Amino acid sequence: MLTRVKSAVANFMGGIMAGGSSGENVSGCDLPLKFPYMRPEFLGLSQDEIECSADHISRPILILKETKRLPWATGYAEVINAGKSALNEDQACCEVVEVKKRTGGSTPSRTPTAKRRSSLPNGEGVGLRDSADADGLLFHYWALFDGHAGSGAAVVASRLLQHHLVEQLQEVLEVLRNSALLPPTCLGEEPGATPGSHRALTRAASLRGAAGAPGSPGTPPTRFFTEKKVEHESLVVGALENAFKEMDAQIEREKSVYNISGGCTALVAVFLLGKLYMANAGDSRAIIIRSGEVIPMSTEFTPESERQRLQFLGYMQPHLLGNEFTHLEFPRRVQRKEVGKRMLYRDFTMNGWAYKTIEDEDLKFPLIYGEGKKARVMATIGVTRGLGDHDLKVHDSNIYIKPFLSCCPEVKVYPLTQYEHGADDVLVMGSDGLWDVLSNEEVSEAVTGFLANCDPDDLHRYTMAAQDLVMRARGVLKDRGWRISNDRLGSGDDISVYIIPLLHGNRQP
Repeated sequence: MLTRVKSAVANFMGGIMAGGSSGENVSGCDLPLKFPYMRPEFLGLSQDEIECSADHISRPILILKETKRLPWATGYAEVINAGKSALNEDQACCEVVEVKKRTGGSTPSRTPTAKRRSSLPNGEGVGLRDSADADGLLFHYWALFDGHAGSGAAVVASRLLQHHLVEQLQEVLEVLRNSALLPPTCLGEEPGATPGSHRALTRAASLRGAAGAPGSPGTPPTRFFTEKKVEHESLVVGALENAFKEMDAQIEREKSVYNISGGCTALVAVFLLGKLYMANAGDSRAIIIRSGEVIPMSTEFTPESERQRLQFLGYMQPHLLGNEFTHLEFPRRVQRKEVGKRMLYRDFTMNGWAYKTIEDEDLKFPLIYGEGKKARVMATIGVTRGLGDHDLKVHDSNIYIKPFLSCCPEVKVYPLTQYEHGADDVLVMGSDGLWDVLSNEEVSEAVTGFLANCDPDDLHRYTMAAQDLVMRARGVLKDRGWRISNDRLGSGDDISVYIIPLLHGNRQP
């Protein structure tokens, strides 16, 4: 086991995981691709330009050629890694989508019956209308996907996740449209009803089958039940959560038919009905910069941040550990000579540490191995949420990692239209290649300083700010590698960045 784990750690350290440095899944090489490798279509690159962008030596920074390709004058820039994988494993997507009622009954269709007003390939129609048709709703959609062990899952998710979101929003379309037209209420209350009123309770009872007139022969006494108050925004949160799960399930279904290599993290921003919804599964990050203040909009999911969830799963389902791992955590690897002695430990119930007497079971390899950016689940992967990875196993074993990798995102909500935003207030979305070398404060200072020196009426200012940010994280190539300010090591990972001006959100319905 120890030799196996050492080999696994050597292979995966630095983010290069099973599948080889080419970034493609060898086991699926005989299957056709679901979608070909691509760069974001809104960049409008030719095939020659895509090939040139893959230069690991010069690492050219790609930016938007035309601001009209993205809504709200969104800025975007990206750069490939310094040789970690042959292809850029980051993917990005941005669209303005109209959700319309389903046709042909209530059975969900695998292809959403939505009119997608894509920003591709020339941006025609993007942002030109302020509202959807009478029976539909518009939402703005930005997404970043950071692939690992191949670009396949990231490419597929960038093409299809928004379709799954449309399907989920169709389920609650009528309620959401009504919420946009009526005063704020909770589900479970009729418009105008006092919270907890008799009318709401009666309706709740009828929904649970309390039929028949009170006092009629053979009719049980009427019982009233309270009904939970469900905010309308929680329907959008639920739609995002289910869209991620459906996307992950589709990848699992189709991996036997198509070559969908590896997995990917996913960071998605949706603007709908005056609110900004940020869904994150992985270690990418989003922050809002408002009047120079940093507002975190996501949480990174790593083996350390999700230690207790992982340990609890290992405790409840020990067969997932393959009799080779322990769910307990110790300050260091336990050695056989320490059996019978006392050592600090913690399990899923604990934030602090306590002593226990070491037993033979504790000699197994720890479920979470390493520390910081080097922490790995079963010495294999450094993220704990994302899409794909259904075939990922512990090196040279039949122990699957996927049960510990959740596809469920964390969703945070920002009431965009409740604030007055200036031209320099932005949402920054970036893959971990950015945040590995720059802190929230450094990003905020860089973006705020750059925009302050730009013409406020120049719509290219956000793309130029994104380019500047990527350049700061990449650094310049010197004798000792890529270096950033203060001669620190620059990012050798793929870097993708959106800078989205929030001022435009205040102008939307």
